[in-house]
Amino acid sequence: MSLDWIYWAISWILLLWHSAWDAIGVSAGAVLGTNWSWILAIIFLVVTLRVILFPIFVKQIKSQRAMQALQPQLKALQEKHKGDRETLQKEMMELYRKEKANPLMGCLPIFLQAPVFIGLFHVLRRLDPANEGKTRYGWTADQFESATHARLFDVPIAGKFGSTAAELARLDASGTSVKILAGVLVAIMIATTYLTSRQMILKTGWAEDPQQRMIQRLMLYGIPASLLVSGAIFPIGVVIYWVTNNLFTLGQQQWVLRKYPPPPTAGRLPKPGESTPRRTAGAGSGGGRRGTDSRNPVQPGKPAKPAGRFGRSKANGVQPEKPAVDTKALAPKPGAKPVNPKKGRPAKRQG
Repeated sequence: MSLDWIYWAISWILLLWHSAWDAIGVSAGAVLGTNWSWILAIIFLVVTLRVILFPIFVKQIKSQRAMQALQPQLKALQEKHKGDRETLQKEMMELYRKEKANPLMGCLPIFLQAPVFIGLFHVLRRLDPANEGKTRYGWTADQFESATHARLFDVPIAGKFGSTAAELARLDASGTSVKILAGVLVAIMIATTYLTSRQMILKTGWAEDPQQRMIQRLMLYGIPASLLVSGAIFPIGVVIYWVTNNLFTLGQQQWVLRKYPPPPTAGRLPKPGESTPRRTAGAGSGGGRRGTDSRNPVQPGKPAKPAGRFGRSKANGVQPEKPAVDTKALAPKPGAKPVNPKKGRPAKRQG
Protein backbone atom coordinates (compact mmCIF):
# COMPACT_ATOMS: atom_id res chain seq x y z
CA MET A 1 0.00 0.00 0.00
CA SER A 2 1.36 3.40 -0.98
CA LEU A 3 2.08 5.88 1.82
CA ASP A 4 2.21 8.90 -0.46
CA TRP A 5 -0.88 10.39 1.17
CA ILE A 6 0.98 10.46 4.50
CA TYR A 7 3.99 12.16 2.91
CA TRP A 8 1.72 14.74 1.29
CA ALA A 9 -0.10 15.43 4.55
CA ILE A 10 3.13 15.82 6.58
CA SER A 11 4.69 18.03 3.91
CA TRP A 12 1.58 20.21 3.78
CA ILE A 13 1.53 20.79 7.57
CA LEU A 14 5.29 21.37 7.72
CA LEU A 15 5.29 23.87 4.83
CA LEU A 16 2.18 25.60 6.23
CA TRP A 17 3.89 26.29 9.54
CA HIS A 18 7.11 27.35 7.83
CA SER A 19 5.17 29.86 5.74
CA ALA A 20 3.33 31.09 8.85
CA TRP A 21 6.59 31.80 10.71
CA ASP A 22 8.00 33.55 7.66
CA ALA A 23 4.83 35.66 7.43
CA ILE A 24 5.05 36.86 11.05
CA GLY A 25 8.68 37.92 10.65
CA VAL A 26 10.79 35.00 11.85
CA SER A 27 14.03 35.45 9.98
CA ALA A 28 14.88 32.89 7.34
CA GLY A 29 18.56 33.49 8.11
CA ALA A 30 20.51 31.78 10.86
CA VAL A 31 20.28 33.21 14.40
CA LEU A 32 22.68 31.53 16.85
CA GLY A 33 23.51 29.23 13.97
CA THR A 34 19.87 28.14 13.77
CA ASN A 35 17.21 28.61 11.08
CA TRP A 36 14.31 29.04 13.51
CA SER A 37 11.54 29.09 10.91
CA TRP A 38 12.21 25.42 10.09
CA ILE A 39 12.84 24.39 13.70
CA LEU A 40 9.56 26.01 14.78
CA ALA A 41 7.77 24.36 11.84
CA ILE A 42 8.85 20.94 13.15
CA ILE A 43 7.87 21.86 16.73
CA PHE A 44 4.41 23.05 15.70
CA LEU A 45 3.93 19.95 13.59
CA VAL A 46 4.02 18.17 16.97
CA VAL A 47 1.55 20.66 18.46
CA THR A 48 -0.86 20.14 15.54
CA LEU A 49 -0.70 16.37 15.92
CA ARG A 50 -1.18 16.42 19.71
CA VAL A 51 -4.19 18.74 19.49
CA ILE A 52 -5.81 16.35 17.01
CA LEU A 53 -5.05 13.31 19.20
CA PHE A 54 -5.99 14.90 22.52
CA PRO A 55 -9.51 13.33 22.71
CA ILE A 56 -7.96 9.92 22.04
CA PHE A 57 -5.38 10.58 24.75
CA VAL A 58 -8.16 11.28 27.26
CA LYS A 59 -9.86 8.03 26.22
CA GLN A 60 -6.56 6.26 26.82
CA ILE A 61 -6.42 7.57 30.40
CA LYS A 62 -10.05 6.59 31.06
CA SER A 63 -9.44 3.11 29.62
CA GLN A 64 -6.44 2.66 31.89
CA ARG A 65 -8.62 3.67 34.86
CA ALA A 66 -11.19 1.06 33.83
CA MET A 67 -8.49 -1.58 33.54
CA GLN A 68 -7.16 -0.63 36.96
CA ALA A 69 -10.63 -0.97 38.49
CA LEU A 70 -10.89 -4.49 37.02
CA GLN A 71 -7.66 -5.69 38.65
CA PRO A 72 -9.39 -7.45 41.62
CA GLN A 73 -11.69 -9.34 39.25
CA LEU A 74 -8.81 -10.24 36.95
CA LYS A 75 -6.80 -11.53 39.88
CA ALA A 76 -9.77 -13.64 41.02
CA LEU A 77 -10.02 -15.14 37.52
CA GLN A 78 -6.31 -15.95 37.56
CA GLU A 79 -6.71 -17.78 40.87
CA LYS A 80 -9.82 -19.60 39.65
CA HIS A 81 -8.37 -20.76 36.32
CA LYS A 82 -4.76 -21.28 37.36
CA GLY A 83 -3.15 -23.65 34.88
CA ASP A 84 -5.96 -23.31 32.31
CA ARG A 85 -4.71 -20.47 30.12
CA GLU A 86 -7.30 -20.93 27.36
CA THR A 87 -10.27 -20.66 29.74
CA LEU A 88 -8.60 -17.74 31.53
CA GLN A 89 -8.23 -15.80 28.26
CA LYS A 90 -11.89 -16.43 27.36
CA GLU A 91 -13.09 -15.27 30.78
CA MET A 92 -10.90 -12.16 30.60
CA MET A 93 -12.16 -11.25 27.13
CA GLU A 94 -15.72 -11.67 28.35
CA LEU A 95 -15.00 -9.42 31.34
CA TYR A 96 -13.49 -6.76 29.06
CA ARG A 97 -16.52 -6.92 26.78
CA LYS A 98 -18.98 -6.73 29.68
CA GLU A 99 -17.22 -3.77 31.36
CA LYS A 100 -16.44 -2.06 28.01
CA ALA A 101 -12.72 -1.95 28.73
CA ASN A 102 -10.10 -2.18 25.98
CA PRO A 103 -6.63 -3.37 27.04
CA LEU A 104 -5.15 -2.16 23.74
CA MET A 105 -6.37 1.42 24.18
CA GLY A 106 -3.17 2.27 26.05
CA CYS A 107 -1.14 1.74 22.86
CA LEU A 108 -3.56 3.46 20.47
CA PRO A 109 -1.99 6.96 20.60
CA ILE A 110 1.42 5.44 19.80
CA PHE A 111 -0.02 3.52 16.85
CA LEU A 112 -1.65 6.69 15.50
CA GLN A 113 1.57 8.71 15.85
CA ALA A 114 3.62 6.09 14.03
CA PRO A 115 2.46 7.11 10.50
CA VAL A 116 3.31 10.75 11.26
CA PHE A 117 6.79 9.77 12.40
CA ILE A 118 7.31 7.59 9.33
CA GLY A 119 6.10 10.41 7.08
CA LEU A 120 8.40 13.01 8.65
CA PHE A 121 11.33 10.58 8.54
CA HIS A 122 10.77 10.03 4.82
CA VAL A 123 10.35 13.73 4.03
CA LEU A 124 13.44 14.90 5.94
CA ARG A 125 15.56 12.03 4.65
CA ARG A 126 15.00 13.44 1.15
CA LEU A 127 16.74 16.71 2.08
CA ASP A 128 19.85 16.05 0.05
CA PRO A 129 21.24 18.45 -2.58
CA ALA A 130 21.78 15.44 -4.86
CA ASN A 131 18.08 14.58 -4.79
CA GLU A 132 16.41 15.32 -8.11
CA GLY A 133 12.80 15.06 -6.91
CA LYS A 134 12.81 18.43 -5.15
CA THR A 135 9.23 19.33 -6.00
CA ARG A 136 7.58 16.12 -4.82
CA TYR A 137 4.82 16.23 -2.16
CA GLY A 138 3.98 19.88 -2.85
CA TRP A 139 7.43 21.38 -2.24
CA THR A 140 8.85 24.17 -4.38
CA ALA A 141 12.51 24.17 -5.38
CA ASP A 142 13.20 27.20 -3.15
CA GLN A 143 11.57 25.55 -0.13
CA PHE A 144 13.58 22.39 -0.74
CA GLU A 145 16.86 24.31 -0.96
CA SER A 146 16.00 26.32 2.18
CA ALA A 147 15.19 23.17 4.17
CA THR A 148 18.30 21.38 2.90
CA HIS A 149 20.54 24.11 4.33
CA ALA A 150 18.48 24.65 7.51
CA ARG A 151 20.66 24.26 10.60
CA LEU A 152 20.49 23.87 14.35
CA PHE A 153 23.60 25.35 16.01
CA ASP A 154 25.44 25.17 12.67
CA VAL A 155 24.51 21.50 12.17
CA PRO A 156 22.16 20.64 9.25
CA ILE A 157 18.85 19.16 10.35
CA ALA A 158 19.16 16.65 7.49
CA GLY A 159 22.34 15.23 9.04
CA LYS A 160 22.39 12.19 11.32
CA PHE A 161 24.78 10.40 13.64
CA GLY A 162 25.46 7.75 11.00
CA SER A 163 25.92 10.13 8.05
CA THR A 164 28.58 9.03 5.57
CA ALA A 165 31.47 11.25 4.53
CA ALA A 166 29.83 11.79 1.12
CA GLU A 167 26.52 12.90 2.72
CA LEU A 168 28.34 15.28 5.07
CA ALA A 169 30.25 16.76 2.15
CA ARG A 170 27.03 17.44 0.22
CA LEU A 171 25.49 19.06 3.32
CA ASP A 172 28.69 21.05 3.97
CA ALA A 173 28.81 19.75 7.54
CA SER A 174 31.49 18.69 10.00
CA GLY A 175 31.28 15.04 10.98
CA THR A 176 32.37 15.77 14.57
CA SER A 177 29.76 18.51 15.07
CA VAL A 178 27.00 16.33 13.62
CA LYS A 179 27.89 13.37 15.85
CA ILE A 180 28.10 15.52 19.00
CA LEU A 181 24.74 17.25 18.46
CA ALA A 182 23.03 14.09 17.22
CA GLY A 183 24.41 12.09 20.18
CA VAL A 184 23.16 14.67 22.72
CA LEU A 185 19.71 14.83 21.11
CA VAL A 186 19.43 11.02 20.90
CA ALA A 187 20.34 10.75 24.60
CA ILE A 188 17.62 13.30 25.44
CA MET A 189 15.20 11.40 23.20
CA ILE A 190 15.88 8.11 25.04
CA ALA A 191 15.63 9.73 28.49
CA THR A 192 12.36 11.54 27.76
CA THR A 193 10.86 8.40 26.17
CA TYR A 194 11.62 6.47 29.36
CA LEU A 195 10.26 9.26 31.58
CA THR A 196 6.92 9.47 29.73
CA SER A 197 6.28 5.74 30.25
CA ARG A 198 7.53 5.84 33.84
CA GLN A 199 5.28 8.80 34.69
CA MET A 200 2.20 6.96 33.50
CA ILE A 201 3.06 3.67 35.25
CA LEU A 202 3.84 5.40 38.56
CA LYS A 203 0.44 7.08 38.50
CA THR A 204 -1.63 4.10 37.38
CA GLY A 205 0.40 1.24 38.87
CA TRP A 206 1.57 -2.03 37.35
CA ALA A 207 -1.18 -4.14 35.80
CA GLU A 208 -2.14 -7.52 37.28
CA ASP A 209 -2.93 -8.93 33.84
CA PRO A 210 0.27 -10.55 32.45
CA GLN A 211 -0.52 -9.28 28.96
CA GLN A 212 -0.93 -5.72 30.19
CA ARG A 213 2.21 -5.97 32.33
CA MET A 214 4.19 -7.15 29.29
CA ILE A 215 2.99 -4.11 27.31
CA GLN A 216 3.99 -1.83 30.19
CA ARG A 217 7.48 -3.37 30.34
CA LEU A 218 7.83 -3.02 26.57
CA MET A 219 6.95 0.66 26.71
CA LEU A 220 9.16 1.34 29.74
CA TYR A 221 12.30 -0.54 28.70
CA GLY A 222 11.93 -1.94 25.18
CA ILE A 223 11.23 1.22 23.23
CA PRO A 224 13.99 3.34 24.88
CA ALA A 225 16.48 0.50 24.35
CA SER A 226 15.59 0.25 20.66
CA LEU A 227 16.36 3.95 20.22
CA LEU A 228 20.02 3.30 21.03
CA VAL A 229 20.31 1.62 17.63
CA SER A 230 17.65 3.34 15.53
CA GLY A 231 18.62 6.82 16.77
CA ALA A 232 21.79 6.64 14.66
CA ILE A 233 19.79 6.65 11.40
CA PHE A 234 17.31 9.41 12.38
CA PRO A 235 17.93 12.82 10.81
CA ILE A 236 18.40 15.54 13.43
CA GLY A 237 15.08 17.08 12.37
CA VAL A 238 13.31 13.80 13.24
CA VAL A 239 15.05 13.66 16.64
CA ILE A 240 13.88 17.24 17.30
CA TYR A 241 10.33 16.09 16.51
CA TRP A 242 10.64 13.08 18.89
CA VAL A 243 12.09 15.12 21.78
CA THR A 244 9.42 17.82 21.38
CA ASN A 245 6.71 15.16 21.28
CA ASN A 246 8.04 13.58 24.50
CA LEU A 247 8.17 16.92 26.33
CA PHE A 248 4.63 17.70 25.17
CA THR A 249 3.51 14.26 26.40
CA LEU A 250 5.08 14.78 29.83
CA GLY A 251 3.20 18.05 30.30
CA GLN A 252 -0.06 16.69 28.89
CA GLN A 253 0.06 13.57 31.05
CA GLN A 254 0.72 15.62 34.17
CA TRP A 255 -2.34 17.79 33.45
CA VAL A 256 -4.62 14.87 32.57
CA LEU A 257 -3.52 12.79 35.57
CA ARG A 258 -4.34 15.69 37.87
CA LYS A 259 -7.75 16.14 36.25
CA TYR A 260 -8.48 12.39 36.23
CA PRO A 261 -6.55 11.10 39.27
CA PRO A 262 -6.12 7.34 39.78
CA PRO A 263 -8.62 5.64 42.12
CA PRO A 264 -7.47 5.48 45.76
CA THR A 265 -5.77 2.27 46.80
CA ALA A 266 -6.73 2.52 50.50
CA GLY A 267 -9.94 0.56 49.99
CA ARG A 268 -8.33 -2.39 48.24
CA LEU A 269 -9.83 -5.83 48.52
CA PRO A 270 -7.95 -8.31 50.77
CA LYS A 271 -5.70 -10.78 49.00
CA PRO A 272 -6.72 -14.44 48.89
CA GLY A 273 -6.00 -15.97 52.32
CA GLU A 274 -5.49 -12.58 53.95
CA SER A 275 -7.46 -12.18 57.20
CA THR A 276 -9.50 -9.09 57.79
CA PRO A 277 -8.88 -7.06 60.96
CA ARG A 278 -11.11 -7.96 63.95
CA ARG A 279 -13.57 -5.31 64.99
CA THR A 280 -13.64 -4.33 68.62
CA ALA A 281 -16.42 -2.97 70.78
CA GLY A 282 -16.79 0.78 70.71
CA ALA A 283 -15.54 0.92 67.13
CA GLY A 284 -18.82 0.70 65.35
CA SER A 285 -19.73 -2.82 66.47
CA GLY A 286 -22.80 -1.61 68.31
CA GLY A 287 -22.43 -3.80 71.40
CA GLY A 288 -20.64 -6.70 72.99
CA ARG A 289 -17.80 -6.62 75.45
CA ARG A 290 -15.10 -8.40 73.42
CA GLY A 291 -11.82 -6.57 73.44
CA THR A 292 -12.88 -4.00 76.07
CA ASP A 293 -12.64 -3.70 79.84
CA SER A 294 -16.22 -3.94 81.20
CA ARG A 295 -15.22 -2.26 84.42
CA ASN A 296 -14.02 0.86 82.66
CA PRO A 297 -15.95 1.41 79.43
CA VAL A 298 -14.75 4.20 77.14
CA GLN A 299 -17.29 6.72 75.95
CA PRO A 300 -16.96 7.67 72.28
CA GLY A 301 -14.93 10.83 71.88
CA LYS A 302 -13.85 10.89 75.57
CA PRO A 303 -10.65 9.60 77.15
CA ALA A 304 -10.85 6.63 79.48
CA LYS A 305 -11.05 7.41 83.23
CA PRO A 306 -9.62 5.27 86.01
CA ALA A 307 -12.11 3.03 87.81
CA GLY A 308 -13.44 4.23 91.14
CA ARG A 309 -13.53 2.38 94.44
CA PHE A 310 -14.58 -1.30 94.21
CA GLY A 311 -14.41 -1.02 90.42
CA ARG A 312 -17.23 1.54 90.13
CA SER A 313 -16.93 3.94 87.30
CA LYS A 314 -17.54 7.62 87.93
CA ALA A 315 -17.74 8.61 84.29
CA ASN A 316 -21.04 10.35 83.58
CA GLY A 317 -22.53 8.73 86.71
CA VAL A 318 -23.34 5.59 84.77
CA GLN A 319 -22.98 2.27 86.55
CA PRO A 320 -21.01 -0.03 84.28
CA GLU A 321 -22.22 -3.48 83.51
CA LYS A 322 -20.82 -6.03 85.95
CA PRO A 323 -18.82 -8.92 84.53
CA ALA A 324 -20.44 -12.31 84.51
CA VAL A 325 -19.18 -14.18 87.61
CA ASP A 326 -19.84 -17.72 88.80
CA THR A 327 -21.59 -16.93 92.14
CA LYS A 328 -21.43 -20.57 93.30
CA ALA A 329 -17.69 -20.29 93.57
CA LEU A 330 -17.88 -17.34 95.99
CA ALA A 331 -17.57 -17.91 99.76
CA PRO A 332 -20.18 -16.33 102.14
CA LYS A 333 -19.30 -13.01 103.72
CA PRO A 334 -17.93 -13.12 107.30
CA GLY A 335 -20.82 -13.23 109.89
CA ALA A 336 -23.50 -13.97 107.31
CA LYS A 337 -26.08 -16.66 108.19
CA PRO A 338 -25.77 -19.59 105.83
CA VAL A 339 -28.75 -20.35 103.65
CA ASN A 340 -28.50 -24.09 104.28
CA PRO A 341 -27.19 -24.77 107.83
CA LYS A 342 -26.52 -28.43 107.11
CA LYS A 343 -24.43 -27.63 104.07
CA GLY A 344 -22.88 -24.73 105.89
CA ARG A 345 -21.36 -26.86 108.70
CA PRO A 346 -17.67 -27.59 108.38
CA ALA A 347 -16.88 -31.11 107.31
CA LYS A 348 -15.51 -33.44 109.96
CA ARG A 349 -11.87 -34.16 109.79
CA GLN A 350 -10.97 -37.68 108.93
CA GLY A 351 -8.83 -39.47 111.48
